[in-house]
Amino acid sequence: MSSFHSIHVTSAGWREACDGVLAGIDHAAEGKLAFIYVAEELAGDTDRMLDYLRGRSGIAHWVGCVGMGLCSSGRETYAEPGLSVLTTPFAEEDFRLIPALDDNLNDWLDATRSWRERTLASVAVVHGDPSNTRLPAQLIELSDGLQGGFLIGGIASAESLAVQIADRAGGGGLSGVLFSGRVSVTTGLSQGCSLIGTRHQITGCQRNVIQTIDDRPALDVFKEDIGEVLARDLRRVGGYIFAALPIPGSDTGDYLVRNLIGIDPDQGLLAIGDLVQPGMELQFARRDAETAREDLVHMVEGLLSRLPGPARGALYHSCLGRGRNLFGEDAAEMQLVKRLLGDVPLAGFYANGEISHHRLYGYTGVLTLFS
Repeated sequence: MSSFHSIHVTSAGWREACDGVLAGIDHAAEGKLAFIYVAEELAGDTDRMLDYLRGRSGIAHWVGCVGMGLCSSGRETYAEPGLSVLTTPFAEEDFRLIPALDDNLNDWLDATRSWRERTLASVAVVHGDPSNTRLPAQLIELSDGLQGGFLIGGIASAESLAVQIADRAGGGGLSGVLFSGRVSVTTGLSQGCSLIGTRHQITGCQRNVIQTIDDRPALDVFKEDIGEVLARDLRRVGGYIFAALPIPGSDTGDYLVRNLIGIDPDQGLLAIGDLVQPGMELQFARRDAETAREDLVHMVEGLLSRLPGPARGALYHSCLGRGRNLFGEDAAEMQLVKRLLGDVPLAGFYANGEISHHRLYGYTGVLTLFS
């Protein structure tokens, strides 16, 4: 049976990095798809690298994006040129590339309809542009267009060139790869925060500014939930306390973590990094390394128990706020994943947001296993 291979290389230049990837590829493999995650330092050479790798590996299709951190089995790299690659055994009939979709979603759905219906395709690995304000809506549109399709992936992370890859370097939309029903994909999501206080209801708001919670000034409720010590010095809550929006109907207690982006102590207002409406539920959360480790262990163990067969390959899309910023140095997050998963070929990156089903998350880790 053809297999997966993962290669994680660092090098001063793009050609040397590509040669390192080629040296790790099993040239007897017949797969036509590889995932590639590119360190931001090499983003400007993405098309050169794709041409070089395609011409020398025989792998026709490459999907991925740029990241400010890369990961693989037991390894994390930051702020250095490098590539994290997962080659697959999939044939052309097993997948269809998703180009950078913007206003052309219906055209792509029409062009792939016959193949999708024939193969029962419904699971896609996708990557997005962090500057795309329509991204949350596009995730829902694509999932709906796939008749309830399940999306997995992450948002490119970069200070300048947030490149997406679907055979060529691009950006601006949502791109990736859709798999046929014969490809076995199992995925799980792990949160990086723990809930505090109790669940509330937003009773007054305008766009992303919350005026009242439970018919009380929003800031008063916030201070009660975070405790007296933090409430005395609100400057300490940045990057530590977040808004958590429970997902309606979730049977696993999932929630979307959103940044607190503003506090008005005079008017008692809170501003968060998402649009809200009266009647929405709200809870607060804090970054918590120990809870994140426990949740990651629980997620991976549960994922392994649901696999129809041994895991043969993996993708991991984790948040930039995780990795060394939450779990600690020496690749602590990926060492934990490796201990739980074993020596499964894995590639991934640290994202500006993570995608699971049709939602955009933050401070999460999304693990995808091929079996």
